[in-house]
Parts: sequence; structure tokens; C-alpha cells
Amino acid sequence: MKRVIVVSLEDRKLALMEDGKLVKIYSVAVGKPSTPSPVGTFTVERRVANPTYAHDGRIVPPGPNNPVGSRWMGLSIKGYGIHGTNVPSSIGKAASHGCIRMGKADVEELFSMVAVGDEVELIGARNEETAQLFGDGQNASPNAQSAAKTVLASATPSAPAPAAQQPASASTTLSTLSSVGLAADTGLMIAGSM
Repeated sequence: MKRVIVVSLEDRKLALMEDGKLVKIYSVAVGKPSTPSPVGTFTVERRVANPTYAHDGRIVPPGPNNPVGSRWMGLSIKGYGIHGTNVPSSIGKAASHGCIRMGKADVEELFSMVAVGDEVELIGARNEETAQLFGDGQNASPNAQSAAKTVLASATPSAPAPAAQQPASASTTLSTLSSVGLAADTGLMIAGSM
């Protein structure tokens, strides 16, 4: 099965597609103007449930105060991922440091449906494909299925994604930060078991 996550930064929407079929559309927060989200085609490199967050000497264990929420899907571009948030009011806005933020229920649902190796397309400017896929910004248009096929047809072919991994809970100890599942990305560290 070929899974592709398509994010329209302008629409602030994320679509999950499988084998050219639209599975679901989610509202997301994207990078603010001073720290924009990158544009391009990437892959999911890591999946961490209940991550520990560390930045500038501040360590936040898993829980409601964690800035990346309950799930982290790290991308193949250093320092960026799709994750939850402890500021749900930011969803639908250009408010992040460049990552793609999702609400708790949405990120947990998406996390359960994607795997390491899945493709992620971050599209900056609205185009015909994203207009068809995301419609008026509230719901997918009737042409969403054909748009999904068009987007998939234009994507670079890749090997099928591996089966989704079963996540383990993250450890909150400092030793975990230096030894297990550490992503030291532009000063941001996400620790936990994959």
C-alpha cells in the first residue's frame, strides 16, 4: 500500500491518502511567517508515542504540558515533524516553529495509520491539486478523489511503506535523552521508544 500525507500550508490542512484514495482530511497549524514550514517531499523517519521534549535545557516529560503533545512523527528534514500540541487553539493558524501541529485526537489517529517510510508532501502555495483536494478549506470537494490520484501520480515512486510500528511509552529520564531514540534537531530533542 502506498501512503502519502499531503499538507497544504496555505490551506492549513493535511490529507492522508492510501493507494490514491482520500482517507481523511485534518486541520493543522503550520509555521508562522518568521519560522515557516519547509516545502518539498520528505518521508516519515521516526514515530514516538508520548515523547519527552527537550529544548534549551528545558525538559518536558510526556503529559499535557508537552509542547509536541502525545505523538511525534519526525520527518527526513532535520528539525521538523508532525506532532500534537499543548496549545490546541493554534490549530488552523500559522503558529508553529515550522512543524505541522495537530489536535490530540487527530494526531493519535493519524499516528496509528502511518509508518516509517511513508511520504510527506508539504505544499506551500495553493495550486489546482490542493484546491481540488481541500475544496473551500472546510471540506474536500467532490473532485477530491481525482485530485488525490493526480497528487499521487506526480509523486516520486518509492518502496511500499513498512507495517506500522507499535509505539512504546517514552522514558522521562535524562539517560534516555542520551541513549534511546534521540533526535537532536536544531536544538530540539525528542526522546522515546519507537
